[in-house]
Amino acid sequence: MAPLIPDISSARRLVIKIGSALLVDRKTGLKNAWLTALAEDVAAAKRRGTDVIIVSSGSIALGRGVLGLPSGVLSLEQSQAAAAVGQIRLGRAYEEVLARHGLITAQVLVTLEDTENRRRYLNSRATMETLIGLGVVPIVNENDTVATDEIRFGDNDRLAAQIAVTIGADQLVLLSDVDGLYSANPVVDPTARRFDVIERITPQIEAMAGDPVSEHSRGGMKTKLIAAKTAVAGGCAMAIMQGAVDRPITALAQGAHCTWFIAQGDPQVARKRWIAAMKPRGTVQVDAGAMVALRAGKSLLPAGVTRVSGNFGRGDPVAIAGPEGEALGQGLARYSGDEAKAIAGRRSGEIARILGYAGRAALIHRDDMVI
Repeated sequence: MAPLIPDISSARRLVIKIGSALLVDRKTGLKNAWLTALAEDVAAAKRRGTDVIIVSSGSIALGRGVLGLPSGVLSLEQSQAAAAVGQIRLGRAYEEVLARHGLITAQVLVTLEDTENRRRYLNSRATMETLIGLGVVPIVNENDTVATDEIRFGDNDRLAAQIAVTIGADQLVLLSDVDGLYSANPVVDPTARRFDVIERITPQIEAMAGDPVSEHSRGGMKTKLIAAKTAVAGGCAMAIMQGAVDRPITALAQGAHCTWFIAQGDPQVARKRWIAAMKPRGTVQVDAGAMVALRAGKSLLPAGVTRVSGNFGRGDPVAIAGPEGEALGQGLARYSGDEAKAIAGRRSGEIARILGYAGRAALIHRDDMVI
């Protein structure tokens, strides 16, 4: 049976990654007409009820033009300087084109470490979820002005996949300078054939990856395959398509050439499986009322906690036990062990007085929990 190709028009939560070559012309700078057309796609998706997150390259490419830096490989210091200059212009450009459709944007600068460290992961996820819930379109980019390894080796393809998994997106589209995965580099091999669908990324598929085809592009097909492996394992389907067309998301919906990587399950199920597989660093025991609430899909509030044990940090996995010590589930703590002990049994409104700062209402949020 042929795999079911995802329908971009029915995406619940969509991440769009935009490569530098699509946004920036080496001679003329930012491609305003293309960005304006993309904004129409974003606005159309928002009207359909789709949450949209944009992961955008381009700050270094834009900044190097403004600063008049030479073509070719930049030093780390030059890259960081270019990013600092370009990021301001890039953020302003997105703000202007999306504001015409009544959309509010937010700039979110992260590094891969922010999605791999559990504490930073919780912070990033909470911020992104809040922005999305308020109807904002987050514009995400690597924090290139302070990053080191990310600039030398990182790529926004991988970051986009990490963001997609972090916020539970069901579809990720990499707008690139190629229209999909080929059996060989189509620039140098005219016999190369494009794959419409990849159900599983095998070693043979990985061996087909080539090098970047644009001087602006940091990642070639290798980084896109790494991104695909991350995305599909997290329950997110991913497409690679040629983005240098007006309204590329509309073009994709109308059957434009691309390669779809099929998701391995649902993003929420994949996330729960990830949490359940962690080794707990502590235990929180709850009362009968909290147990009923948790089984009904509610978050765990401090008021329902009767006992806390273990030495764990914020973002660490903890076991959840019932009134008699029976295993109920597991989740990611939003407070450290010492803080959890201090607020156990207390109402959420008392947290600020006890801890000295206004913390989060839930000790473990339902999205970070498996029962």
